[in-house]
Amino acid sequence: MLLHIPAVLTPSEVQALRQQLDTIGWGSGLDSAGPQARQVKANEQIDPRHPAFAALSQQVAQALKRHPLFVSAALPRALTAPMFNRYREGGHYGAHVDNAIQIDPHSGQPLRTDVSTTVFLSEPDEYEGGELVVQDSFGCHEVKLAAGDAIVYPSTSLHHVEPVTAGARVAAFLWTQSLVRDAWRRAMMHALDMNIVQLRAQLGDSESVRGLTHHYHQLLQQWAE
Repeated sequence: MLLHIPAVLTPSEVQALRQQLDTIGWGSGLDSAGPQARQVKANEQIDPRHPAFAALSQQVAQALKRHPLFVSAALPRALTAPMFNRYREGGHYGAHVDNAIQIDPHSGQPLRTDVSTTVFLSEPDEYEGGELVVQDSFGCHEVKLAAGDAIVYPSTSLHHVEPVTAGARVAAFLWTQSLVRDAWRRAMMHALDMNIVQLRAQLGDSESVRGLTHHYHQLLQQWAE
């Protein structure tokens, strides 16, 4: 499931983040790349060891945890500390699949990657190129969202970032270990949750809505790890 999460961060939050990231300074993205990634990765990242990293990363994580659409779609059990990258002219990241296990850059703890998330911190007109392209059974999907918006997709998806030809593309990225490991089951839970929300808005807390809510939680109890 590829899902757009709008307005994770406000414009003022994005602006403040951008200013602080530029103050910290950008290093090579190759510092965090494995042998295969080094062959296809050309970007810049913020060093998670910097003293200011933890607070900035936590700001993004908390914003996602507060967003009901993200919670519904990802069913988060644990999140890696969001990291930050920048693609300038010529920057790109070739086709790859995220590692099945990521080590949290802040806590050092291993985490299974079920859901990948990118939070865009640049407006689309600030750069040319730089689309995130995610491949699934329905084809390839290009993603280029407003600053403050996020995209979530299964971490098993083949994806890449198109070369940036002008400007700079700045984003936060992270991985989620979900309560529900299977992507199809997560998608079904999200669809059921959204239908319950819509029906409750129309019918109130009716007997039918209560019944569907009970069904939702029964499924979650059976599938959660």
